[in-house]
Amino acid sequence: MIHAVNRRLCVAPMLDWTDRHCRYFHRLISNEVMLYTEMVTCPAILRGDRDKYLGFSTAENPVALQLGGSDIKDLAECAKIAEDMGYAEINLNVGCPSDRVQKGRFGACLMREPALVADCFQAMQNSVSIPVTIKSRIGVDDEDSYEHFSGFVEVVKTAGCKTFIVHARKALLQGLSPKQNRSIPPLKYDYPYQLKQQNPELEVIINGGIATVDSATEQLRHVDGVMIGRAFWNAPWLIREIHDAMGMEKQLLSRDQVLLSYVDYCQVMIENGLSLHWLIRPILGLYHGLPGNKKWKSYLVTEAPRRKDDVAVISEAREWVKDVS
Repeated sequence: MIHAVNRRLCVAPMLDWTDRHCRYFHRLISNEVMLYTEMVTCPAILRGDRDKYLGFSTAENPVALQLGGSDIKDLAECAKIAEDMGYAEINLNVGCPSDRVQKGRFGACLMREPALVADCFQAMQNSVSIPVTIKSRIGVDDEDSYEHFSGFVEVVKTAGCKTFIVHARKALLQGLSPKQNRSIPPLKYDYPYQLKQQNPELEVIINGGIATVDSATEQLRHVDGVMIGRAFWNAPWLIREIHDAMGMEKQLLSRDQVLLSYVDYCQVMIENGLSLHWLIRPILGLYHGLPGNKKWKSYLVTEAPRRKDDVAVISEAREWVKDVS
């Protein structure tokens, strides 16, 4: 079944964070937010535990798989596997700056090889009927002019790519950690703005430094959609607040009802052998900014490792929180 894709509001792919449990929780908050997996490399899919890397609940849909790689044949094969498993989109990572990624010849370093990215895109798109998209930076190292960026997009666009998700910072491939690369290079929102202005036929999604309802809705004056990462991890209810501000379909579940539904999910996962300790991570920020939030988090991180198969820990922690709307 092919699921409709709406990228006005997206949760960014975050390594070690946007796993299937996080995505299930985020889907409870909003039925329209577009969800992305952590980046998964082609060798992991082709030679590893496929269910571990690609397994997900159909309740999460629509979900995009973010792939890391530069081998054209492998990318096409992995895209087809993902489509057959029910993913709604394939996204190629052309933005991650880590040393490990560079050694594998994928991520941000691929911005220096636009022709290869175009070939990778074309091979993937030819192998599937679902959309294939590109997530990039605005440049790497000294190759960070708008001309470099727009030239990269032009090459990939010519191969047929219609959607570009742009982290509006360049990547520094030496000297900065991945964490530093998310904050130290300055944001240049004018690059994706200008890209959209000059290419109205493209779908341009902006990413980087967006952390409030006002900043998210302001972006829609210039581009087609917004992708947010850490802010949603720290305060997941922000997804609902932005969802509502964007005029998306009214959601029926309250914050506490979302939690109760996730508790039911946790019970099923525990019966399948998972530990509560790993399942509580997405919900730690659910009551961010409310009285009792610190005690809620403290209770969860203290008790869940001790009572690994007892979902009552979650309702007990909830008792610390006040003034929930």
